[in-house]
Amino acid sequence: MSEQDRYGELGPPSPLVAEFVALSERLLDAPTVHDVLERIAEATVRVVRGADLVSVSLRSRGGRLDTPATTDPIGIRLDELQNELDEGPCLDASRVPGIGIAASANLSAGEEFPKWGPAAAELGIESALAIGLFPAQDPPRIGSLNIYSRRTGGLDEADRDAALVLAAHASTAVAGSLSSTRAELQVTQLTEAVRSRDVIGQAKGILMERRGVDAEEAFRILRSASQSLNVKLARIAETLTQRRGDL
Repeated sequence: MSEQDRYGELGPPSPLVAEFVALSERLLDAPTVHDVLERIAEATVRVVRGADLVSVSLRSRGGRLDTPATTDPIGIRLDELQNELDEGPCLDASRVPGIGIAASANLSAGEEFPKWGPAAAELGIESALAIGLFPAQDPPRIGSLNIYSRRTGGLDEADRDAALVLAAHASTAVAGSLSSTRAELQVTQLTEAVRSRDVIGQAKGILMERRGVDAEEAFRILRSASQSLNVKLARIAETLTQRRGDL
């Protein structure tokens, strides 16, 4: 079948439209909200120019960030730093009025985020763009879609309209699971994602105690093991906590 026969006189869709069509099909097959958010994060890396890693953050009732979906374990640490420092694009995107967008093209300089920016740069992240979930909802919002680049100015040419559409997909998925109360998240695999974060924290504590290293070095050790063994960071952490006596 020719392209014209398949698509008619309008011809084939643009790569961006094709990606969104494919994403919609993948979301229909996603068995849980956790899977939906992971597929949205993966699609965002492909769609948004300059994106090196993407995560989805959700705000707890107390305002802290959880990270149920990320394309790289660093996404979890970036949220942890924002919780520790009470500063960063994900927090801002969930707090600011109007369209919930927060960004920085040069995190090392610390202009937008004086404490979190340089800390993120130490992890190799130089640019950030966060979009609230829902973007136009009055704050506080339920979370944010977070896009990171390892280059200064790496997201300067990012298609923010496409990012807003992706954030809307994530918003709808999360809102559907929330229903009337946030407590209903516990019937989804988002709970498992939060548990994984806690296991990673326990594993970091074990390494800090046994090896006499700080939190950053402990996380680096876990991440290095995850990458070299091609095993998810949470699985590495869980194994370590279960076999701490062997360390």
